Amino acid sequence: MDDSKAYSSDIAFTPSVKAVQTRKGSRAANAQREANGAWPTVITPDLAAYIAAQTSVMLATASAAGQPYVQHRGGPAGFLHVLDENTIAFADFTGNRQFITTGNLAENPRVCLFLMDYSRRRRIKLWGKAQVIEGDDALIGKLMPENYKARGGQAIVFTLEAWDSNCPQHIPQRFEAVDAQAALDERDARIAALEAEAAALREKIESGA
Repeated sequence: MDDSKAYSSDIAFTPSVKAVQTRKGSRAANAQREANGAWPTVITPDLAAYIAAQTSVMLATASAAGQPYVQHRGGPAGFLHVLDENTIAFADFTGNRQFITTGNLAENPRVCLFLMDYSRRRRIKLWGKAQVIEGDDALIGKLMPENYKARGGQAIVFTLEAWDSNCPQHIPQRFEAVDAQAALDERDARIAALEAEAAALREKIESGA
């Protein structure tokens, strides 16, 4: 965390933000949170498990002039790698070759990762800095998901400064297609088993056994 910040949450709660909180009546509650330790600054085991389960991440960057940009990155669960309690890395798959994120990171390393779990209605925000690693085939190979049809053009390494979670209010509950299909298959198998059991009982009754 920047030594000029009194609390880890100051990475987002700038003087302007705190002024709005004061005007709208939420500064006292946020100040109490600061007094109790503000936001976590390391990746806890629970957060690491959450990250490992994600198949999607929104990556927010900005140019040196402050122009914001948000890019989606996805892959199979595990494509986001927790390297240690402060570091997340992933292979940056070759895409439309606009390189907006890459260009922004070349002049402004500050980023925010936004992880949304719709099935559990949970969202996590992570602030920090990121860098693009090009030409490191060993690292990119290590980060590439196994048997995944994509080409890793480079790697992005994120260093955490602070993170926070939001309440589930207003998050619509949605499920991954593969999870929904698994639930339907389990239901169908259970129905088939019950139907077979019922048929066997019916036959037993009709035969007078």
